[in-house]
Amino acid sequence: MKEIADQNPVTIVFEEELQRSAAYDGDRQIGECEYSPAGNTWSITHTGVREAYGGRGIARLLVLKVIEAARAKGVKINPVCSYAQKLMSGKEEFKDVLSIQ
Repeated sequence: MKEIADQNPVTIVFEEELQRSAAYDGDRQIGECEYSPAGNTWSITHTGVREAYGGRGIARLLVLKVIEAARAKGVKINPVCSYAQKLMSGKEEFKDVLSIQ
């Protein structure tokens, strides 16, 4: 699987103006992690990756990109979507950025 990922590199970018991080294969968007800002908290409301790109860890990278931006801006995260909840809940590495402990 790693060889496939190396042959088709995926780029993860933070798009603040669209309130999301997005994954691109070339110029084609293949995934997103959307958030909704409210005060000093961003609620991650949706994380999705196109089926053909599943199993590569792209969803995790999308959520991590939003977390990275939240830390840089000093805001907390409320993981509303089930994937973000599963990824972040009970993990020491995310304790500093979670809005609810």
